[in-house]
Amino acid sequence: METLTIRDTTADLPVLDADELTELSTLQPEDGRLSLFSYSGKDLRALELANTQLYDGRISEVRAQRVDLDRVRMSSVEFTGCDLASLTLSNSRLSRVRFTDCRLLGARLDGLVLEDVVFQDCKFDYGMLTQVTAKGPVVFVGCSLIETELDGCDLSGVAFEDCVLRATSFHAGTYRGTDLRGNNLSVMSGAVNLKRIVIDRYQLADLSLVLADELGITIAD
Repeated sequence: METLTIRDTTADLPVLDADELTELSTLQPEDGRLSLFSYSGKDLRALELANTQLYDGRISEVRAQRVDLDRVRMSSVEFTGCDLASLTLSNSRLSRVRFTDCRLLGARLDGLVLEDVVFQDCKFDYGMLTQVTAKGPVVFVGCSLIETELDGCDLSGVAFEDCVLRATSFHAGTYRGTDLRGNNLSVMSGAVNLKRIVIDRYQLADLSLVLADELGITIAD
């Protein structure tokens, strides 16, 4: 099984055989379940799925003006080069799911359970993650999370690598073992909430300045 490792975190990746995948013209299953599928090159006004199970599939180069996914179960699914504007993904569970080079601007992720999920080279700017729980390995690599807010999440053990965290707000949540090494922490906010995270020694100065600013501490000469 192929994996992606960022320091102490190893996530299992989707296992797909292109020869076994059937190209679909729609992601609307009659019985609520799709498996061994490929869906690519679509330009949609809206993409809506509810009470749907997606297994062993590849979704690539799909553009949608509005995306609403609710109560969706995904396992061994790969998203590549997609532009999913105004994405709302709620009350869903993702396992062995990989997003690569996707635009998820303004995404709203709410009530998700994630296990072996990878976001690589994705844009999450101006998004909102609420009540997202990492039940297994989760990795953000080379992602932009400018002005994104994370609230009430359990990101225990989640690894961030080379991400843009400018004005990213870490609100109250659980961050035990969240690995923020390899990121610029001087431009984020919510340092006061980041208890039990993992950082490098050189990041301590930047994090201390953010914390001092949030606590209203005056540093005198």
